[in-house]
Amino acid sequence: MVLASGSKTRLAMLRQAGLAPEVIVSGVDEDAITAGTTGELVLKLARAKAAAVAADVPDALVLGCDSLLDFEGQACGKPGSAEEAAAWWRARRGKTGHLHTGHCLIDTATGREASAASVTAVHFGEPSDAEIAAYLATDEPAQVAGAFTIDGPGGFFVNALEGDHGTVLGLSLPLLRRLLSDLDTPVTDLWR
Repeated sequence: MVLASGSKTRLAMLRQAGLAPEVIVSGVDEDAITAGTTGELVLKLARAKAAAVAADVPDALVLGCDSLLDFEGQACGKPGSAEEAAAWWRARRGKTGHLHTGHCLIDTATGREASAASVTAVHFGEPSDAEIAAYLATDEPAQVAGAFTIDGPGGFFVNALEGDHGTVLGLSLPLLRRLLSDLDTPVTDLWR
């Protein structure tokens, strides 16, 4: 398996789940890809990443993923600045957003592919302005979609999730198993 992503979290999740993927970062220009909805956009981005890597890797299963937070109709990727991240956090205090993660798996030996997106509702807490400033100082928000994650300091400001927590981390293991099955590959065949 090849992971077409430089995400340390995705790699760690796959390794913890018993897989040993090679990492090849796609280099796809994410800003050049557009779509009508956040769900459609994460699928297009995941496919573009997987396809870019699959073109150069024979006899492999190539996995591309992408995550975006949909908050009040706006797709939020990584924030462009600390000011933007702070504005996002102030706007969503006590509200709910939906984290979408697109997955695309390409079997380069057969040319077959399977893709799907998962979505998880994220119920945000109400951090104070001082807490938001302290969180931004950790630099975590600058590195992740929606300017938060649940497996670091940002987890203190998320009250609840509805759906697969892996989606919020950038990879749904149950969805990946279904995509592997669609390509006639039992996940257990990939365990170390």
